[in-house]
Amino acid sequence: MKLTYQITGMHCAACIEKIKSSLSTHVKITRITLNPPQLEIEENNPPKLSELNKLIAKAGNYSLTSSSEPKTKTTDTNPSGLKAYYPIFLIAAYIAVVTTINNLHWPDFNWHGWMSQFMAGFFLIFSAFKFLDLRGFAEGYASYDLLAKRLPAYGYLYPFLELTLGLLYLTQWIPVTTQVATLLIMGFSSLGVINSLLKKEKFQCACLGTLLKVPLSSITLIEDLTMVALAALSLILT
Repeated sequence: MKLTYQITGMHCAACIEKIKSSLSTHVKITRITLNPPQLEIEENNPPKLSELNKLIAKAGNYSLTSSSEPKTKTTDTNPSGLKAYYPIFLIAAYIAVVTTINNLHWPDFNWHGWMSQFMAGFFLIFSAFKFLDLRGFAEGYASYDLLAKRLPAYGYLYPFLELTLGLLYLTQWIPVTTQVATLLIMGFSSLGVINSLLKKEKFQCACLGTLLKVPLSSITLIEDLTMVALAALSLILT
Protein backbone atom coordinates (compact mmCIF):
# COMPACT_ATOMS: atom_id res chain seq x y z
CA MET A 1 0.00 0.00 0.00
CA LYS A 2 1.40 3.39 -1.01
CA LEU A 3 0.64 6.39 1.18
CA THR A 4 1.53 10.03 0.58
CA TYR A 5 1.99 12.65 3.29
CA GLN A 6 2.53 16.40 3.18
CA ILE A 7 5.54 17.57 5.21
CA THR A 8 5.44 20.80 7.19
CA GLY A 9 8.69 22.48 8.21
CA MET A 10 10.93 21.09 5.46
CA HIS A 11 12.91 23.69 3.51
CA CYS A 12 16.20 22.22 2.25
CA ALA A 13 18.12 19.11 1.22
CA ALA A 14 19.43 18.69 4.77
CA CYS A 15 15.84 18.35 5.97
CA ILE A 16 15.28 15.49 3.54
CA GLU A 17 18.25 13.60 4.98
CA LYS A 18 17.09 14.18 8.57
CA ILE A 19 13.57 12.95 7.82
CA LYS A 20 14.88 9.97 5.87
CA SER A 21 17.18 9.03 8.75
CA SER A 22 14.39 9.23 11.33
CA LEU A 23 11.91 7.12 9.35
CA SER A 24 13.94 4.71 7.21
CA THR A 25 14.32 2.09 9.95
CA HIS A 26 10.58 2.04 10.61
CA VAL A 27 8.93 2.34 7.17
CA LYS A 28 9.89 1.75 3.56
CA ILE A 29 10.37 5.19 2.01
CA THR A 30 9.81 5.28 -1.74
CA ARG A 31 10.14 9.03 -2.25
CA ILE A 32 10.80 12.32 -0.43
CA THR A 33 10.56 15.56 -2.39
CA LEU A 34 11.31 19.13 -1.43
CA ASN A 35 9.13 20.90 -3.95
CA PRO A 36 6.41 19.87 -3.21
CA PRO A 37 7.31 18.85 0.37
CA GLN A 38 5.99 15.29 0.34
CA LEU A 39 6.78 11.85 1.75
CA GLU A 40 5.71 8.63 0.07
CA ILE A 41 5.93 5.25 1.83
CA GLU A 42 4.97 1.72 0.87
CA GLU A 43 3.79 -0.49 3.69
CA ASN A 44 1.28 -3.35 4.00
CA ASN A 45 0.59 -2.36 7.61
CA PRO A 46 1.52 1.31 7.82
CA PRO A 47 1.91 2.87 11.27
CA LYS A 48 -0.56 5.46 12.50
CA LEU A 49 -0.01 9.08 11.53
CA SER A 50 0.55 9.97 15.19
CA GLU A 51 3.35 7.40 15.41
CA LEU A 52 5.02 8.75 12.27
CA ASN A 53 4.82 12.28 13.66
CA LYS A 54 6.50 11.16 16.89
CA LEU A 55 9.36 9.70 14.86
CA ILE A 56 9.73 12.66 12.53
CA ALA A 57 9.61 15.15 15.43
CA LYS A 58 12.88 13.67 16.69
CA ALA A 59 14.58 14.93 13.52
CA GLY A 60 13.43 18.53 13.95
CA ASN A 61 10.41 20.81 13.76
CA TYR A 62 8.60 18.66 11.17
CA SER A 63 5.11 17.20 10.97
CA LEU A 64 3.14 15.03 8.56
CA THR A 65 -0.44 15.29 7.36
CA SER A 66 -2.21 12.65 5.31
CA SER A 67 -2.67 13.68 1.70
CA SER A 68 -5.28 11.97 -0.46
CA GLU A 69 -5.06 14.81 -3.01
CA PRO A 70 -1.48 16.04 -2.80
CA LYS A 71 -1.47 17.94 -6.06
CA THR A 72 -4.37 20.14 -5.05
CA LYS A 73 -2.83 20.96 -1.69
CA THR A 74 0.57 21.59 -3.18
CA THR A 75 -0.85 24.17 -5.54
CA ASP A 76 -2.13 26.14 -2.58
CA THR A 77 1.06 26.02 -0.51
CA ASN A 78 3.68 26.20 -3.28
CA PRO A 79 2.79 28.90 -5.80
CA SER A 80 4.53 28.67 -9.14
CA GLY A 81 5.71 31.17 -11.72
CA LEU A 82 6.07 34.85 -10.90
CA LYS A 83 3.52 34.50 -8.09
CA ALA A 84 6.11 32.55 -6.07
CA TYR A 85 8.39 35.60 -6.09
CA TYR A 86 5.73 38.10 -5.03
CA PRO A 87 7.33 38.62 -1.57
CA ILE A 88 10.67 39.59 -3.15
CA PHE A 89 9.04 41.95 -5.66
CA LEU A 90 6.90 43.54 -2.92
CA ILE A 91 9.85 44.11 -0.58
CA ALA A 92 12.01 45.52 -3.38
CA ALA A 93 9.18 47.86 -4.44
CA TYR A 94 8.70 49.12 -0.87
CA ILE A 95 12.42 49.82 -0.48
CA ALA A 96 12.58 51.56 -3.88
CA VAL A 97 9.56 53.79 -3.16
CA VAL A 98 10.74 54.80 0.33
CA THR A 99 14.25 55.47 -0.96
CA THR A 100 12.91 57.59 -3.83
CA ILE A 101 10.73 59.66 -1.50
CA ASN A 102 13.70 60.16 0.82
CA ASN A 103 15.75 61.63 -2.05
CA LEU A 104 13.13 63.94 -3.57
CA HIS A 105 14.32 66.92 -1.50
CA TRP A 106 17.56 67.18 -3.48
CA PRO A 107 17.61 69.91 -6.21
CA ASP A 108 19.11 67.32 -8.55
CA PHE A 109 18.11 63.73 -7.88
CA ASN A 110 20.92 62.06 -5.90
CA TRP A 111 21.35 58.71 -7.66
CA HIS A 112 24.41 57.79 -5.63
CA GLY A 113 22.51 58.40 -2.39
CA TRP A 114 19.53 56.49 -3.76
CA MET A 115 21.63 53.41 -4.51
CA SER A 116 23.27 53.45 -1.08
CA GLN A 117 19.94 53.78 0.72
CA PHE A 118 18.31 51.10 -1.44
CA MET A 119 21.12 48.67 -0.66
CA ALA A 120 20.92 49.56 3.04
CA GLY A 121 17.21 48.74 3.04
CA PHE A 122 17.76 45.56 1.06
CA PHE A 123 20.43 44.13 3.35
CA LEU A 124 18.70 45.18 6.59
CA ILE A 125 15.32 43.72 5.64
CA PHE A 126 16.63 40.52 4.08
CA SER A 127 18.94 39.87 7.04
CA ALA A 128 16.00 40.35 9.43
CA PHE A 129 14.06 37.54 7.72
CA LYS A 130 17.07 35.25 8.08
CA PHE A 131 17.39 35.99 11.82
CA LEU A 132 13.81 34.76 12.38
CA ASP A 133 15.13 31.21 11.92
CA LEU A 134 18.91 31.39 11.84
CA ARG A 135 19.43 27.63 12.01
CA GLY A 136 16.87 26.95 9.30
CA PHE A 137 18.45 29.56 7.06
CA ALA A 138 21.95 28.13 7.59
CA GLU A 139 20.80 24.64 6.69
CA GLY A 140 18.90 25.86 3.64
CA TYR A 141 21.76 28.06 2.45
CA ALA A 142 24.20 25.16 2.80
CA SER A 143 22.17 23.17 0.28
CA TYR A 144 23.37 25.36 -2.60
CA ASP A 145 26.00 27.90 -1.49
CA LEU A 146 29.50 26.72 -2.41
CA LEU A 147 31.18 27.90 0.80
CA ALA A 148 28.36 27.03 3.21
CA LYS A 149 28.38 23.45 1.88
CA ARG A 150 31.98 23.01 3.00
CA LEU A 151 31.88 25.33 6.00
CA PRO A 152 28.41 25.21 7.66
CA ALA A 153 29.40 27.99 10.07
CA TYR A 154 29.37 30.40 7.12
CA GLY A 155 25.61 29.91 6.84
CA TYR A 156 25.24 31.22 10.40
CA LEU A 157 27.65 34.09 9.69
CA TYR A 158 26.01 35.24 6.45
CA PRO A 159 23.01 37.10 7.98
CA PHE A 160 25.45 39.03 10.19
CA LEU A 161 27.43 40.00 7.10
CA GLU A 162 24.23 41.29 5.45
CA LEU A 163 23.29 43.20 8.60
CA THR A 164 26.76 44.77 8.72
CA LEU A 165 26.58 45.77 5.05
CA GLY A 166 23.16 47.31 5.64
CA LEU A 167 24.42 49.41 8.53
CA LEU A 168 27.53 50.46 6.60
CA TYR A 169 25.44 51.60 3.60
CA LEU A 170 23.11 53.42 5.96
CA THR A 171 25.89 55.30 7.76
CA GLN A 172 28.18 55.69 4.73
CA TRP A 173 31.11 55.15 7.07
CA ILE A 174 33.63 53.33 4.82
CA PRO A 175 31.88 53.36 1.43
CA VAL A 176 34.69 51.96 -0.73
CA THR A 177 35.34 49.04 1.63
CA THR A 178 31.58 48.42 1.86
CA GLN A 179 31.16 48.29 -1.90
CA VAL A 180 34.15 45.99 -2.39
CA ALA A 181 32.81 43.69 0.34
CA THR A 182 29.42 43.63 -1.40
CA LEU A 183 31.05 42.70 -4.70
CA LEU A 184 32.91 39.81 -3.07
CA ILE A 185 30.08 38.48 -0.88
CA MET A 186 27.22 38.78 -3.36
CA GLY A 187 29.39 37.81 -6.32
CA PHE A 188 30.48 34.61 -4.61
CA SER A 189 26.90 33.90 -3.48
CA SER A 190 25.73 34.12 -7.09
CA LEU A 191 28.22 31.39 -8.06
CA GLY A 192 26.39 28.89 -5.86
CA VAL A 193 23.06 29.86 -7.43
CA ILE A 194 24.51 29.52 -10.94
CA ASN A 195 25.94 26.10 -10.03
CA SER A 196 22.55 24.85 -8.79
CA LEU A 197 20.71 26.26 -11.79
CA LEU A 198 23.11 24.59 -14.23
CA LYS A 199 22.60 21.27 -12.42
CA LYS A 200 18.83 21.89 -12.45
CA GLU A 201 18.69 21.23 -8.71
CA LYS A 202 15.45 22.17 -6.96
CA PHE A 203 15.97 24.00 -3.68
CA GLN A 204 14.13 26.63 -1.70
CA CYS A 205 15.86 29.99 -1.96
CA ALA A 206 17.13 31.03 1.47
CA CYS A 207 17.09 34.77 0.66
CA LEU A 208 14.00 35.32 2.84
CA GLY A 209 14.93 32.72 5.42
CA THR A 210 12.44 29.94 6.07
CA LEU A 211 9.39 32.09 6.79
CA LEU A 212 8.55 32.73 3.14
CA LYS A 213 8.95 29.91 0.64
CA VAL A 214 10.65 31.10 -2.55
CA PRO A 215 12.09 28.61 -5.07
CA LEU A 216 15.69 28.93 -6.20
CA SER A 217 15.72 30.17 -9.79
CA SER A 218 17.00 32.83 -12.17
CA ILE A 219 15.11 35.42 -10.07
CA THR A 220 17.44 34.60 -7.18
CA LEU A 221 20.43 35.08 -9.46
CA ILE A 222 19.08 38.42 -10.71
CA GLU A 223 18.64 39.51 -7.08
CA ASP A 224 22.30 38.74 -6.27
CA LEU A 225 23.67 40.23 -9.49
CA THR A 226 21.60 43.40 -9.00
CA MET A 227 23.42 43.99 -5.71
CA VAL A 228 26.74 43.32 -7.46
CA ALA A 229 25.87 45.80 -10.23
CA LEU A 230 24.74 48.50 -7.78
CA ALA A 231 27.90 48.05 -5.70
CA ALA A 232 30.07 48.29 -8.81
CA LEU A 233 28.23 51.40 -10.01
CA SER A 234 28.49 53.02 -6.57
CA LEU A 235 32.21 52.23 -6.52
CA ILE A 236 32.63 53.99 -9.86
CA LEU A 237 30.68 57.03 -8.69
CA THR A 238 32.48 57.27 -5.32
